[in-house]
Amino acid sequence: MDEDALKIRREVGKVSYEALLKARDMIKPGAKLLDVAEKTEAYAKEKGFGCAFPLNLSVDDEAAHYTPSIGDEKVFGENDIVKVDFGAEKNGLLGDCALTVDLSGKYTELVEASRSALDAAIDAIRPGVEFRAVGAEIQKAIEAKGFRPILNLGGHGVEEHNLHAGTFIPNYDNGDDTLFEEDMVIAIEPFATNGKKNLIIESDICDIYSLNGIGSVRSGDARKLLEEISRKYNSEPFAVRWLAGVLGSKFATYAAIGELTRNGILEPHPMLLGTGVITQAEAEVIVTEGSCEVLTKT
Repeated sequence: MDEDALKIRREVGKVSYEALLKARDMIKPGAKLLDVAEKTEAYAKEKGFGCAFPLNLSVDDEAAHYTPSIGDEKVFGENDIVKVDFGAEKNGLLGDCALTVDLSGKYTELVEASRSALDAAIDAIRPGVEFRAVGAEIQKAIEAKGFRPILNLGGHGVEEHNLHAGTFIPNYDNGDDTLFEEDMVIAIEPFATNGKKNLIIESDICDIYSLNGIGSVRSGDARKLLEEISRKYNSEPFAVRWLAGVLGSKFATYAAIGELTRNGILEPHPMLLGTGVITQAEAEVIVTEGSCEVLTKT
């Protein structure tokens, strides 16, 4: 890999992880999710980086993709299990990392299940290893704690301006004999659950979108919002709350988002739901000559 690109990837990974820890430390019972999101995203910007995607704060059976809405009043409860997922961005190079905060203190083993699965996966990754073998290590670590891996979520390739690039790294042995290759940049992302079903579904809640293409819309509000999105968020996913000041009305903003989505101009990334409590751990790595280097670390 080009040395300049590798240097930036390391910088992005470092800031991604620092921001993640900032978010972790702000998560307390009674704290507003919106405050945590805004301060975490602001931290990346203060460091001179963009956001690869909005901060995700998914609670309990929410697996991923919950980010606060415009004026969100939701606060953390004393028994919440919070998945914190974030990545910084620079020159189109993206970070991605996640951890779980257990405010209840009752799910230590479930949190450890996803964390130990991540460690096992990182230990197993090197050129020539099959994707299925890493998936098997993740599954083994989670099941050793008495829980189940989420089957239809997993790791993914990370390319320039593309957070979920083609490659899928399973959280179980799915039979994929694709081999890890040197210089691959991968986000490894185990999810563990105590639910009866280890599959997730899309919910009807959505506050994260990405620009899918340019098209025609009828309303002036939708056109105005599309101009702002095209100018500021034409590559990475964005939160609807980032657009709160454009139209000056929450109702008008969501109505315009709906019109743009119905016309295929925006792609929604809805909140994902499971059937039990879910934990997550994630790190971004680059495959090296004999193993892998964790990029999302301090």
